[in-house]
Amino acid sequence: MSAAKTKIQVETPLDGGTFISLQKSAVDGDLSMESKLYLLYKLQQTDSTIDQIHLLRGELPLEVQDLEDDILGLTTRTDNLMHEIKEIEKAVAQKKIDLENSKSLIEKYTAQQNNVKNNREYDSLSKEIEFQGLEVQLSEKRIKENALLLAERKALLDETKKALEERKLDLENKKKELDSIVSETAKEEEELLKYSEELQSQIDARLLAAYKKVRTNARNGLAVVTVRRDACSGCFNKIPPQRQLDIASSKKIIVCEYCGRILVNADFEAQE
Repeated sequence: MSAAKTKIQVETPLDGGTFISLQKSAVDGDLSMESKLYLLYKLQQTDSTIDQIHLLRGELPLEVQDLEDDILGLTTRTDNLMHEIKEIEKAVAQKKIDLENSKSLIEKYTAQQNNVKNNREYDSLSKEIEFQGLEVQLSEKRIKENALLLAERKALLDETKKALEERKLDLENKKKELDSIVSETAKEEEELLKYSEELQSQIDARLLAAYKKVRTNARNGLAVVTVRRDACSGCFNKIPPQRQLDIASSKKIIVCEYCGRILVNADFEAQE
């Protein structure tokens, strides 16, 4: 014997999980409940069509954004590498100057050793020559190290510039593709957005807020659905016959007990 399907407690934007407060406010005004439900249904159809247009664009907007972020990161990296290369070149140039100065001092002190008057002066000059010799070795070592580092950074800069150019080309192609799709649907989307705003202006503020909250939480953005084959067309759970009669009468707001979507008369589809 199969187990009965368990109802899932769904959170709705309503007092105590019911549409009681909205039922009261919906009674007020010039429009009938049926008209208000039909407006909601029309709004859902319009918003769903806009969603389909956005779906046509697929992942392109996200891909464009990712490429723009990559380009920004690579541009920053290129600038940092260029700055680092300049600093290394400056350090190499300074070490070369230090190297030449040390060599000049060695020549100077060596010449002075030939004219010393005592051993103390000779020893002092010898120490200076030895010190400058160490400075020569240190400068040469630093020059070699910086030369290797400079070559490494220049190679990395070339790779980064190449990657940057590739990203820019990819971005250009993706933007062309996206612009092509947008241009094909721009007029239709503009008209649908305008129509959606017109419909929203005719719907009670609290009912509209409830619709938007359900739509945000619902799969595929469906907040208003009809009953098809005795089931909610949003979650496909069975709707009891008496409840179907209430939905068909369009005299009050009824939500699916399983998914929280607003259920409306299936005849609304025929009116489309």
